[in-house]
Amino acid sequence: MTFTQRITAAAFLRTNALKSIFFLIFVALSAAAPAHAQQSDNEKAVWKLETTYWEDVKALDLDNFMTLWHENVIGWPYVNSQPARKNHIADWFAHYADKGLRLQWFSIQQAASQSTGDLVVTHFWVTTFWADKAGHGEPSTQRITHTWIKTAKGWQIIAGMSAPISAN
Repeated sequence: MTFTQRITAAAFLRTNALKSIFFLIFVALSAAAPAHAQQSDNEKAVWKLETTYWEDVKALDLDNFMTLWHENVIGWPYVNSQPARKNHIADWFAHYADKGLRLQWFSIQQAASQSTGDLVVTHFWVTTFWADKAGHGEPSTQRITHTWIKTAKGWQIIAGMSAPISAN
């Protein structure tokens, strides 16, 4: 094989390798992208309410926050030792407030959602930054699942569970 043929073959291999890499990146990004475009109208409405939920927490608006919960809700916030009914579903607020902490910011990352009839299930990560009066705190991330039911009052959470994500 001549020098020119080796250079041409090397260039051909590099070009094909780059094409393969770009194709794999495209496939990975396409597969990893959330199915936002495929969400039903019910899912879109509920995702807006997930943001409202955290805005209410940030504003310490317990009255509006409680309207998001169905009367027959059962949930298991990770700070609770056992599942809670509606009368104790917001006890985790006290977990932070008793420490003098206030939610400064949050970021929701959708993992998945599914709409079936009058139910929508959401799975997401939320990263929150709770700070004391001096502004000190650490961001933390938790994994959350909510099941929403469509009622005469609108969409309400009928079930939920959360778990912390370790920093490691």
